[in-house]
Amino acid sequence: MLFGSSGIRMQYGQTLIDLALRVGGAVGSGRRRVIVGSDTRSTRYLLSESLTAGLLSAGADVISGGIAPTPTVAYAARTADAGCMVTASHNPEEYNGLKLFNPDGSSFTLEQQRKIEELQEIPVWSDWEAIGARTSGDIVTPHREAILSSLSPSEDLRVVLDCGGGAGSVITPDLLKEAGMSVVTLNCDPTKTFPRPSEPLPENLSYIPSIIRASGAACGIAHDGDADRCVAFDNLGRFIAGEHLLMLFARYLDLNEVVTTVDASMAIEEVATVRRTPVGDSYVSEALLSWGSLGGEPSGSWIFPSHSLCPDGIYAAALICEIAGEWNIAEEIDRMPRYPILRSAIPTPHGHAALSALGAEIPTDGLRVADEDGWYLIRASGTEPKVRITAEGRTEQVAKALLTKGEDRLKAAIRGVL
Repeated sequence: MLFGSSGIRMQYGQTLIDLALRVGGAVGSGRRRVIVGSDTRSTRYLLSESLTAGLLSAGADVISGGIAPTPTVAYAARTADAGCMVTASHNPEEYNGLKLFNPDGSSFTLEQQRKIEELQEIPVWSDWEAIGARTSGDIVTPHREAILSSLSPSEDLRVVLDCGGGAGSVITPDLLKEAGMSVVTLNCDPTKTFPRPSEPLPENLSYIPSIIRASGAACGIAHDGDADRCVAFDNLGRFIAGEHLLMLFARYLDLNEVVTTVDASMAIEEVATVRRTPVGDSYVSEALLSWGSLGGEPSGSWIFPSHSLCPDGIYAAALICEIAGEWNIAEEIDRMPRYPILRSAIPTPHGHAALSALGAEIPTDGLRVADEDGWYLIRASGTEPKVRITAEGRTEQVAKALLTKGEDRLKAAIRGVL
């Protein structure tokens, strides 16, 4: 399969360039108008041109948005038949890839992905008289204005913002400043190589807490490379766990139908009705097509269906600032339920076979086992020869016992495969 849990992604090389051309031809087949954007990686030029060539050759017109965040491309897709983003999201610079969106901002469904995989094998090219046209367009301004028209971040609020040198740099700083906030900007210039690891994990953002405390900021915000993710720090400089940020959104917006993933904390179920999907924002997006008023992953992907069905880190950033202007975020977070979550990983080249033996229909979706005091998840990596085990319990002792149980089941399955 070409598609993973969030589009197509692999290390840059001839294979990816050729694939971009063929996928462009497949997406352009039967579509008249397509939006194209990219993050800031140096490989964006070759891949964007290859993708565009495929789209044009299939007869589609292309509106090139240049450097733009993934949610900006997805939002612009409402004026077209599809949106195509060149990005490897939070992966290092040697990676790149493609994300595909429908006009409502949702990721291509599993059925649409299968269709693209079939079409790219034997693309049908138009003759020279039917080739599409390419134009440039400003897709950032409409996205920024849409967010500012629906949210009201507090004026005179101080916020620390780290865009990681990625695509969020072209929209989030200006948006927050336009809203009247005082923004302490970190890594907010688009760069070909990221000044910090692109994935916005606490260990990659260790400098932010002291800056929040020194500047008296009401909150801190950070994006990944394509700004579909947004993570946050409270006014005390503490990193906000993903499940608590999702609960904060649900409480503030008074939304009680939440779609989240199988690795998200059971604490969310104490504040909302929850439906779970496999790990990956495309699964959350597809589920929201039929149910739910809010979606999200603990990794920092947040979907607000009333705005778009694409994870929108820029919208989330503005919303966090609005909340910070009305609530003491640290106090709100401290009132939320929390349970110990433990993680481990077992290196093995037999992960997929072991998960299949355990009964997982799709090894990378994994197998989740729950009881009244907690749960554990065994999931094969889609990019590395390893299997990840996650466990959560109402106490540390329960979480440890569940993690051990998951590890033991996996080890037994690996022995069985061997």
